[in-house]
Order: sequence, then structure tokens, then C-alpha cells
Amino acid sequence: MYKILFFFFSLAMCANLSAQDIMGKVMDKEGLVLIGANVYFLGSTHATTTDESGVFFISADGIDKPILITSYVGYEPDTFDMTGHDYIEFKLEDSAMLEEVVVSGEQDGTFISSINPIKTEAITATELKRSACCDLAGCFETEASVESRTTNVITNSRELQILGLSGTYNQVMLDGIPLINGLTSTYGISSIPGTIVNTIFISKGANSVLQGFESISGQTNVITIEPEKADKFFANVFMNHFLERQENVSFGFKKGKWHNYTALHAVQPARKIDRDKDNFIDVPQLTRYEIFNKSSYGNEAENGWSAKYMVRFLKENRVGGQMNFDPKKDKGSSEYYGQTVDIMQPEIWGKSTYRINDNNKVTFFGGASYHDQLSYFGTTKYAGIQTNLYGSLQHDLEYTADHSLKYGLSFRLLDIEEDISFTDELNPKTYAGNYLKKERIPGLYAENTFRFMEDKISWIIGARLDYHNTFETQFTPRSLVKYDFNENATLRISGGVGWRTANLFSENVGLLVSSRDIVFEEALKPEKAINYGINYTQKYTGDIMSGYFSVDFYRTDFQNQIFPDFITSNTKAIVTNFEDRSYSNGFQVEFNTKIRSKVDMKIAYNYLDVSREESPGKFESLPFVTPHKFLLTAGFKPESKKWHWDGSLHWFGKRKLPDTSDNPTPFQRSDYSDSYLTANTQFTYIFEKFEVYAGCENILDFRQLQPIISWEDPFGPYFDTSSVWGPTKGREFYVGARYKIE
Repeated sequence: MYKILFFFFSLAMCANLSAQDIMGKVMDKEGLVLIGANVYFLGSTHATTTDESGVFFISADGIDKPILITSYVGYEPDTFDMTGHDYIEFKLEDSAMLEEVVVSGEQDGTFISSINPIKTEAITATELKRSACCDLAGCFETEASVESRTTNVITNSRELQILGLSGTYNQVMLDGIPLINGLTSTYGISSIPGTIVNTIFISKGANSVLQGFESISGQTNVITIEPEKADKFFANVFMNHFLERQENVSFGFKKGKWHNYTALHAVQPARKIDRDKDNFIDVPQLTRYEIFNKSSYGNEAENGWSAKYMVRFLKENRVGGQMNFDPKKDKGSSEYYGQTVDIMQPEIWGKSTYRINDNNKVTFFGGASYHDQLSYFGTTKYAGIQTNLYGSLQHDLEYTADHSLKYGLSFRLLDIEEDISFTDELNPKTYAGNYLKKERIPGLYAENTFRFMEDKISWIIGARLDYHNTFETQFTPRSLVKYDFNENATLRISGGVGWRTANLFSENVGLLVSSRDIVFEEALKPEKAINYGINYTQKYTGDIMSGYFSVDFYRTDFQNQIFPDFITSNTKAIVTNFEDRSYSNGFQVEFNTKIRSKVDMKIAYNYLDVSREESPGKFESLPFVTPHKFLLTAGFKPESKKWHWDGSLHWFGKRKLPDTSDNPTPFQRSDYSDSYLTANTQFTYIFEKFEVYAGCENILDFRQLQPIISWEDPFGPYFDTSSVWGPTKGREFYVGARYKIE
């Protein structure tokens, strides 16, 4: 891999390029960066957008009069004559403060960062409104790189898969803080309401080492709404035809240098339905109450102190199982089968920055969470408590005009206590007991960004040195290179190591649901893998059409992976370290276009090959991975902007399923799933301060019928809820309304 990186780096260094580059930054009047702002030259097709830092690069090659224009929805556009200049900072005026409102553009729903050597896909607030997006798990209906997959159909636990690998290998962060891990990973992505999300950044493969060592398949960074941009009042109500209801209310205010945003979120459960007559409810009953607060002080772009702090409190209850199951009297009993999950979770995170000057700043990142969970899976009782602390002190230094260094110290504490017992003494299992996990991980990290040849080449090289109290010293190197052929064509290459420690029970809920006994044959080691990949992105602009074409390939080679073995024994799940060859190949091609600012379209294809070596030279594909997947999305908004229509089509190819040939004939399943197509649509009408929307998910009403194996005998030896490969609740109609005071 390093030879490949060196080859491309050398090739780029030898290229003969003479185009004039212009760098800049787009902010609002208070210094808050504007992500996805449009930047272009007057009378030219040279155009770009700002990245997650508000930064842009654009070539002035061939431009006679370099009049640069920037625009962003809700702000007054600005222009500047770049003659004799190669850097500019725009500070746009809020159009609401002007007598006449002029909106010349709209933030793109999705875009790929032009600046970052890491291929970073952004899902903006514009895109999130194109579907119901009730929680984070549902925010990827129009995204090709991430698949939101159900891991337990009875309680509807979900994970975000990248490159066909389990969601545990995708590092999910809130505002750049890695707090979703351990026990919180099972239901964490479903507990974040979509209404508090501003932008989601997705990076496949190797990433920055600044946020830690855990990223293996990729990284998902969820940026919540900034207090400086929050509406004074916002309300969103939603209901589907299953009668599940959601209510969201938020408030924003400013006092001096302080800005504050507070959001309230509530979910009320759906009615019980059983369309496929297996005596299990199709839609788990969910009750959730949540409060979220985000405060900011000062301006990070100015010298001196600034800070952002977030507080969240979650109380959640999930109930699933047989139609007659009553959690008040049947919880843990063998009268009726049911599963219940009760979660209480307070957390706080944020950062505090002191900017010394334009080239120096010191930032403290920190977070803490407490997770208390009590669950019943039939007659299996599971209680888990987790304390998670994270801290990082980082110095950012721009030591030359072309090079910058970020380095610092980090510390992570993770205490997990899990207690497993069985209320049915007639079918005892050996893994009952108390499980403790205590991790203390101090670390050092450094990451340098080099820019060469008038910023045509950007190279990030970074490394971490962490000391785990059990597994001792762990070294994590990563390297990422970006080469710009011109302002529209970019090549990226990445490579690096990632590692993590597994949390067997919380990350494999199916083991607790299964009738199998769990046997640990050896002490579990950290999971570790090398990921490397390549991406090419071609952007295009014109008077009629604009957009981008992207193609990439990523490979992940595991050095150790935790696989429960279901093959050796019909009655046991044997847990060992899998140190033989295991890999993932992921190929994706995507075409995204906008036509006359009215029509948005995206076409994407994914190919995945995820396999492991079962015997020397013989590889077997892993179950539940779709080798072939197509995505088509479309949206239309007229010039009046009074309404818009959005739709999507998803085609999933056949998936390999777990081997059930040893089960009795009634409890066997096919070796492969069916291929299937789902279609979604939504219509939104916009008033001055009020929006109404209505839609339908899974219009064609495709369902995987009776997904639970041995549903007739839920306390028997063949009961299995993990064999879910497609939609189970069928068509869903919904309506909603949004109201805001800016």
C-alpha cells in the first residue's frame, strides 16, 4: 500500500501545472462557516462549493476578469474582483436583515468536499427534508454509501453499514466526539432525532487519526444544529398510518456572545398489527422522551476564547413480541414471548477553544455519557451499565502558508458491567453471569497536512500511539493523498490501520435471543484491519446542468475479527478470534446532477464482496451482504419554490443467508434471499412559515413474510429472529407539518 501511495505522490509531484489557484472561506457575519456555499466566476463555468470548514479552492486559469461570486440560501450574495489576489474571506449578510430578500441559490442536498484529502460526502439539511427522516437511522434513504440495516426485527435495532461491514466498524460521532460505542451502539443511531441534525459527513475507508483509532470501514460525523443558525421557534409533528406519532419542538435565542438551542423530542407507540399472521407484531412499540441543548459562546474565527457544549437526556422504552404479550405481567415469563428494552441515558459533550492568532489555536474536546439498560429477551434477562469518558487536548499550528500540524493528547475511559440471567430454569445456559470490562486508554497523536504545487497536491499523514490497559501499546498509522487535475477533477488515495475491542453481547443481540448456548473458547483480542482505497471525482458545471460523477474502490483486510461460530454445533455459538483471512471489497459509482436548479437526480451502483477463509484457499461469502445494489433518486422544485416532490428507488440483489440445513424441514430457510425493489415518495408544500408534507415508503408493499424462524414455538430450540434481509412492515403512509419562526 505504501508503495502505491508513493507512486501516485511521485507522479503528482512531477506533473507540470501552471493554473492559478484561488483559496477562500465563506462565513456569515458572525464568523460561522457556511457549508456547501456556491462559489463561481462571473460569466464562466468555473464553479465549486465550500467544504465542512467553509473553505473552497477554485482555478482562475483562462479567466480574463476574475470576478468571484458566492451565494448561499438565506444570505445576500457577494462579489469580489480577485485581480492580484489569491485569497479571500467572504462574510455574507443574512438576507432576512435586508429590506429586499434576494435568494440566488439553494444549498445542495448532497455534495463531495472539494478540499479534503479524505473523500467526504455531505448530507445537508436540504436533503434530510426529502424524506421523513424521523431519526438518524432513517436519514440515509437517498445515500448510496451507507445502508441502514435491521439487526433485531422484534425491537427494531439498527446499524449503519459501510462497505458491507457491520456497523460496529463504522465510527459514528456527534459533533466530532466519539461517544456512540459499547452499549450505546445498539440503539444509539435510532435515538438521535432527525430534526436536530444539520449535516451528516460520511467518509469511507481510512480517516483522520484525530478522533481515535476505531474507524475501520469508515466514519459518520453527525453535526447537530448550530445555535447561531437555529430558528427562534421550530415545531415538527409526524404520524404514520400505524399511528406512531412524533413531536419535535425547539427554541433558539441569543444574549450577548451566547447563543442557545434547545430541542424537545417525543415518540408515542404504534398500534399492534400482524399482517403476516405469525402472531408477532409487525411494528415494535416505541416510547421515547428526549431533551437536547446546545450552547455556544464567542466566535472560533476570532482570537480569544470560544466554546460549544451539548447536553442530551434520553428515556426510551421498546416492546416487541407476540400479539398477546403484556410487558406489565409477561416480562421474562414463558406464558407469551416478548422483548422489552428500557434505556436511560444522560450525556454531555463539547469543545472549548483558545485562538492565539490566525495560525495557532488550542482546543479541548470532551464528552461523558452514562447508559443504563434493562432488557428482557424472552426468558433471558440482560442488564447493562456503561460509563464512557473521552477527552482530547489538541494544538493546531499553521507553521507555513502550505503546511499545518495538529497534535495532542487523548484519554478514553470505558466501564461496562453486564449481568445476564435466565428466568426459565428448565433450559439453563452456561453463559449466565456478570461480565466486567474496564478500559483506560491514554494516547498521543499527530497529523500533518502538506500542500504542494499551488495546492494541487494535499497530503495528510498521521499516526496514533495508544496504550490499552489490557492489550498494551497499539500503533495506528494513516495516510491520505489528494491530487487535483484541475478545479473539477480530483483523485484521492487512502490507506491506514484501525482497531477496536468487541462488545459481544450488545453488538450481537441475536445471541441473546437465540436458544443456543454461548461458549467462549479463548480470551478475545482486539479486532484489527488495514483499509486502503482510491476515489476519482469529476465535477461539472454549466448553464443548464451541474453535478458530479464519482467512482471509488475500497478494500479492508482483517488481521483479527470476532465471529460467533454457528456451524460447529447446532446448540452452541462458539466465540473465538478469527485470525485467518477475512476481507471486504467495495466498489461504487455515482452520478449526481442538477438541471436548471429545478430537478435533482442521483444514480448509484454498489458492488460488495465480503468473505472469509473457511479452509485453506476456500472463501465463503458472509451472510446478509447484498453484492449488487442500485439507487435512483429524483426531486423537482418549480421556480416558485412553493412545493417540491421527491422520490427514490432502491433495488437490492440476492443476499446469502445463514445455513439452516441442519434444522428440521419446517424451520429451514433458503440459502439466498429474494431480490427486491422498494420505492419511496414525498410531496411538500411550503407556506411562508409553515410546511406540510405527506409521503409513502415502500410503495410497492414488498415484505419479507414471517421473518422469524420457529415463530410457532418461540421458547423452542430453533427460534431465531436474526434472519432478516428485507422490509417486514410493508407499505407506510405518513403525514407531517413543520412550523418555524426564523
